Amino acid sequence: MTTAGIFLLPNGTFFVELAITIVLIVVIGKKILPPLNAAMEKRQEQIRSSLDAADQARADAAVADDERRAVLEEARQAAREVVAQANRAAEAVRVDAQTRGQAEFDRIVGSAEAEVALARQGAVEDAAGRLGEITMKVVERVIGRPVSAEAHHDLLEEAVTALHAQATGSAASSGARP
Repeated sequence: MTTAGIFLLPNGTFFVELAITIVLIVVIGKKILPPLNAAMEKRQEQIRSSLDAADQARADAAVADDERRAVLEEARQAAREVVAQANRAAEAVRVDAQTRGQAEFDRIVGSAEAEVALARQGAVEDAAGRLGEITMKVVERVIGRPVSAEAHHDLLEEAVTALHAQATGSAASSGARP
């Protein structure tokens, strides 16, 4: 048997390959791995800072959301207060308008009642005057001769007073009804 046929025995190429492998491992360990490790550490630091920034942004967003909700609630409360104040003002205006309307109504009704009383008084006086004339004409026809108004003035006054009392009594009873 020859030594060339036994592959388990090292020959010269084995030692060269072993030396090259050791040199490559040392070169890779000294020259390639440190920059690669530095790049990986730099990338890890960037990822860590990005995650920290994302956490900070999330926290800031939560704070901003809480502030937004607080401002929104405050605006809603202010809007409710404005609406309540507007309702109170509208109610006050309605009550004021109703009060003024009632006062105007009372004034108009009072004025109308005064005008009606004056018109009634004028009508009673006119009727009394005409009643005196009619009474005198009726008396003249019944008696068949002329009658003097001055001579029977007290009878005419009594008739006018009775008419006036009757008119006043009917006006008081009609004014008492609503």
